[in-house]
Amino acid sequence: MSAEASNNSPSASVLVGVLERIIFFNGESHYTICEIRPDVPAGATGLVTALGVLPGVQCGETLELTGTWETHREHGAQFKIKTFRSKLPASVHGIRKYLGSGLVPGIGKTYAEKIVARFGAETLKVISEQSARLREVPGIGAGRAKAIKKAWDEQQAMRDVMMFLQTYGVTTRQCQRIVKAYGVFARMELECDPYKVAREIEGIGFLTADKIARNLGLPTEGSTRIEAGILFALGEFENEGHTAVEFGKLCACAAKMLGTPEELIAAGVNRLIETRQLLSIPPEPVPVKNPAVLLQTPAHARAEEEITACVQRLLSHPSSLPPVHIDRAIAWAQDRAGFAFAPAQAEAVRVALKRKISILTGGPGTGKTTILRTLCDILSAKKACIVLAAPTGRAAQRMGETTRLPASTIHRLLKFDPARRCFTHDTSHPIHADILIVDEASMLDNRLGAALLRAVPASTHLLLVGDTHQLPSVGPGNVLHDLIASRLFPVTTLDTIFRQGTRSQIVRLAHDILHGTAKLPATADAGAEVEFFPAVDPAACAAQVTALYQRHLAGSSVPDPLRDLQVLAPMHKGIAGTQNLNLALQQAIKPAPARSLLLGPGGARFDEGDKVIQLRNNYDKGVFNGDLGRVVSVNLEAGTLVVDFDGAQVNYDRADLEELQIAYAITIHKSQGSEFDTVIIPLLKSHYMMLQRNLIYTAVTRGRRRVVIVGDPAAYAMAVNNIESARRVTALPLKLRTLRESLKIPSHFPQRG
Repeated sequence: MSAEASNNSPSASVLVGVLERIIFFNGESHYTICEIRPDVPAGATGLVTALGVLPGVQCGETLELTGTWETHREHGAQFKIKTFRSKLPASVHGIRKYLGSGLVPGIGKTYAEKIVARFGAETLKVISEQSARLREVPGIGAGRAKAIKKAWDEQQAMRDVMMFLQTYGVTTRQCQRIVKAYGVFARMELECDPYKVAREIEGIGFLTADKIARNLGLPTEGSTRIEAGILFALGEFENEGHTAVEFGKLCACAAKMLGTPEELIAAGVNRLIETRQLLSIPPEPVPVKNPAVLLQTPAHARAEEEITACVQRLLSHPSSLPPVHIDRAIAWAQDRAGFAFAPAQAEAVRVALKRKISILTGGPGTGKTTILRTLCDILSAKKACIVLAAPTGRAAQRMGETTRLPASTIHRLLKFDPARRCFTHDTSHPIHADILIVDEASMLDNRLGAALLRAVPASTHLLLVGDTHQLPSVGPGNVLHDLIASRLFPVTTLDTIFRQGTRSQIVRLAHDILHGTAKLPATADAGAEVEFFPAVDPAACAAQVTALYQRHLAGSSVPDPLRDLQVLAPMHKGIAGTQNLNLALQQAIKPAPARSLLLGPGGARFDEGDKVIQLRNNYDKGVFNGDLGRVVSVNLEAGTLVVDFDGAQVNYDRADLEELQIAYAITIHKSQGSEFDTVIIPLLKSHYMMLQRNLIYTAVTRGRRRVVIVGDPAAYAMAVNNIESARRVTALPLKLRTLRESLKIPSHFPQRG
């Protein structure tokens, strides 16, 4: 069919043709600029530029577009799309283009040419209905033919789901996740219970499921919608770091979100308690009416109960550490170090050797490194089994360099078993250690804390080391703070600065922040460890950050300057947020990339050499939330790439790419546990929602040699003076208090420092 109206007609037109090339695609809005080869009589070969919303289309598809013709001043005639319908290509050219786009895994351009050369216009019918015949093509065996058929069926399910969901605002990547989970039954699952999809598939939210459900005509006050909405509201509290929420707050939040009377929500909460999808802490008889009762998911309740049980187990069993004459050992360590320890440092060593569980806290420069090295020296001399771990790879590497002993991430220490979908080391198969030392313990969330403690033998000493002034864990929970507050074991707090020389300016600035001193460092003092560049306007701030980044790269003499140069921003959004800064920095570093893969929100591209960050734990791949890596190869044909994470090569296919984000700029929250030679921190009043003392303190202490702050002095003062960080609600303190009472440990357990 050809265009049914001339280019000058303002009335609605229909354009049918093969999608030849996608010029631009926005992954969030699906806005597309593309070239169409119209289905017109033979001899007409011109391409037509079309623009509009086209979710899930691929090169080679035949599209039936409705819309209007417009004339652009520079680009000429363009077709503005209002609606579209997609159908499989019918021509040999269209089939070759479609299969060669890499849409069907196992078929690239080479095999597309071979398959179409063999079967011609019957190609798609052969793949769909007679896939065994694919073996007639040289190079395609039984295994590849079966894989192509499976991929084809999944792609058809994807097309079906995309057409079904295109009006609901469901992204292409979300559809990929739905099809990956349910295969050819994806649409049926959506029609039966869209809320099930939101519950079972990460990245598919309640709001999307609710929109689908309403379009399907499901009742707005039905029990299915209410219960799904309650669980979604609870998930929103968890996203803020809480592991528990009061009954009254949950009901009010869900009622407001759903537009449903609060009494119906309360009834829904009690149904969820009856079916044990929610638990009341402490247990209450149904129906629960007390608005102050805490509610939790079974997963968080179980994690906190396991933490409590593991603490009790450790406190109740004798130690396996070899005998140590502590005073002599400390004297020996002082002679070895060449200086006398401060009383608080010596006491921290004494407590760690004497008590089964102890906690050491303190800011930069206060001597935590000295204590860790001393403990390891003493216990190594005694042939004790020392295990060192930290939540992130960089923190583990730093720990190993400090102690001169091997250190690993917690995830790698516990060894995830993909077949069982759990860690190998647990209560039944504990790690082997006389003492376990965990650095950056403020990063422990509920589930990781429980998994770690499960794997600790009853006879092992446990020392948790952290900085309580940093941001809390990214995941729900507040484990280190809750353990300190329990008064079940001694806590040594170091607050005297010992470190001089290296990083002294950074250390002094960090402690000024802790004491509420909002005086900024000298502006643009060349060569200083700490610099400040004023930029009140967001656009000027972003431009300054980009210029400083380029200047540092150009002036660096290290082999890989990108590794230890990091922009840390308070927020994702905004002109000076990570999303915009990453686009600007990527363009500045690589103005004309040779190989790019246009994927991700806002048309973000991944290029070879790009710095990227993993956004969620992926145990199958062995990469975890916050891991930083570099793109080492991009396969444009297959839509895949390979990322190097500190020597480990990890493959990503289309459906996995949403787990990655460009990482020239990352949020301060994502930087926890890492250190970089140089950090650049944009700070503006527009970041007001995030401007808190612990945020700016965390950002500054990520810098090892140089800290550069760019922004508004008033925003810096706001952050330093704001100590009202949101309190996380958990049920762990209640459970630990019950344990302390059962063990008859006094509530005034001394804290030293």
